[in-house]
Amino acid sequence: MVRVDDKRSTRWQELWERAKYYARQLVRPVEPSRVPGMGAVVHEKESEGVTFRVWAPHAERVFVAGSFNDWSRWQTPLARENGNGHWSSTVPEAAPGDVYKYVIHHKGERLLRGDPYSREVAGPRQDSVIHRPTFFWTPSPVPYERPAREELVIYELHVGTFAEDPDNAVGTFRSLQARLPYLRRLGINAIELLPVAEFAGDHSWGYNPAHPFAITRTYGGQKAFKVLVEAAHAEGIAVIVDVVYNHFGPQDLDLWRFDGWHENGKGGIYFYNDWRSKTPWADTRLDYGRPEVRAYVQDNAFMWLETFRVDGLRWDATSYIRNAHGHDGDPGADIGEGWQMMQEINEAVQARLPDRIMIAEDMQENEWLTKSTADSGAGFDAQWDANFVHTVRQAIITAEDDGRDLDAVAATIGSRYDGDPFDRVIFTESHDEVANGKARVPEEIAPGDGESYFAKKRSVLGAALVLTAPGIPMLFQGQEFLADGWFTDQEPLDWRRLGRHRGLFLLYQRLIALRRNVEGTTRGLLGPHVNVFRVDNEEKVLAFHRWDQGGPGDDVIVIANFANRRQESYTVGFPHEGVWRVRFNSDEQIYDASFGDHGSLDVVAAPVPEETETGDGLNYWGNVTVAPYSALILSQD
Repeated sequence: MVRVDDKRSTRWQELWERAKYYARQLVRPVEPSRVPGMGAVVHEKESEGVTFRVWAPHAERVFVAGSFNDWSRWQTPLARENGNGHWSSTVPEAAPGDVYKYVIHHKGERLLRGDPYSREVAGPRQDSVIHRPTFFWTPSPVPYERPAREELVIYELHVGTFAEDPDNAVGTFRSLQARLPYLRRLGINAIELLPVAEFAGDHSWGYNPAHPFAITRTYGGQKAFKVLVEAAHAEGIAVIVDVVYNHFGPQDLDLWRFDGWHENGKGGIYFYNDWRSKTPWADTRLDYGRPEVRAYVQDNAFMWLETFRVDGLRWDATSYIRNAHGHDGDPGADIGEGWQMMQEINEAVQARLPDRIMIAEDMQENEWLTKSTADSGAGFDAQWDANFVHTVRQAIITAEDDGRDLDAVAATIGSRYDGDPFDRVIFTESHDEVANGKARVPEEIAPGDGESYFAKKRSVLGAALVLTAPGIPMLFQGQEFLADGWFTDQEPLDWRRLGRHRGLFLLYQRLIALRRNVEGTTRGLLGPHVNVFRVDNEEKVLAFHRWDQGGPGDDVIVIANFANRRQESYTVGFPHEGVWRVRFNSDEQIYDASFGDHGSLDVVAAPVPEETETGDGLNYWGNVTVAPYSALILSQD
């Protein structure tokens, strides 16, 4: 990973430049810049040049070489700042569009390094590019309103495989932008992008960031990303970006031994140089104990949130930030400095941008992730819920009905971390759950026959729980048209399946509309309250009540049949008497010709006789018919 001088200048040129450098230093030593900021900071008046500032505490000398000085290694020195390990200087000749690298001298080595704060890299040598990080944001005729946390319906996607770009080897921000109207019709109001920071190669999940401040050219770069965010907001769709702070690289990583110093064969100033450096992905865990590294990560978070106006960040594998081995019950491996960094950044975001959402992918079911920092928590707004996905997936992929554990499903529906049902993100499919030895839900249900009746019915049953249980629901790309197999960054989505499964698209569209209370009849699905009042492990029927304030248009009853048999005139409780309208029946043939079109008409709930024991704890009851592997959603006008 060590990058050394590439000898772009001849030996005689070098000797002459070095002599001129020492002569200049005797006459007028270079002074540090007073302009704040890290990296290449373009002055307000571009004619005044660019300030370069870099953290290299072990460097003996630092220069900047680039297109503005014909890549001279000695012409443009930086000055050491007072005791903080930083070097800086103003370079009048430099301007936006120029490319450059730092030349760092350390113990006889001369190292060429890209700027850790590079917003763009170019060419085979990944030279840093100077640019002014400002954009003109087109005013929208309809002001963008960021969705509240309880209103979010997230659609996770991988830019490279979501929508093909005929002019590129992989999908791009431009091809994704072309699909935004489709996503708006589906009804989701947030997209979550797998990481889009610059990574090695064209094909990648993105969890190997090489230049954390640069947006990958593979997908179109920073300007195309800005246009995507603007277009998404115009469609009423929030943008959440995955960020990777548990490790960097390991490929193309100029941060490795950045200023030449390192210990124990490790990575130098940006990384731990002891046993804490090791992660499952690379030996590059950041050294959260260094204030400069924590500031670097915080600056990166605010770049996404402020410069590019994204609506939130999803932090990858936070368990590996707070523990060297990535799990609880291992206090000897805890990394308190990582916890401190998460707290600091979440506090700063809450203070400056309180309407943005910060999501942890921790998967350890640790309630302290979403507790406030005032209560010693990490301060995240929500975290991915491992219990929900594993429990519900198991219930729907199990081959035999007798093996479905509805007690476990009931428990996960009612679960919450810190008293708030919207502090968890719930799903049956994500990029992790459909790869690395696991497959899409239809494939898990019917291996090799992911378009079968049972694959359709039970995968939809799982989706109905995602979109009706308390929490922030999330879908994974193509789930709405029965994408099967497993996720890979080499194969784009097969959009022909949308034509074959147009009805399932309508089913997901209907579920999302009910979840978001588009018609004003299912407000309870946005509310905090849930009562799982029927867990029938004999008949494999589950029923629960969702509500906000209660009453018509608010109270919602969800009934799910986990068995391959129809439940005729099945009696369940209701919180109020009168007519309950069937708002959704997953067995309707409008969704798929193979479905049975069985299910209840509207139900009239009557008082439960005093001498009757229903076991539901509700004062009214009614009879419903639920088709095999189907869900009903009912509410009152």
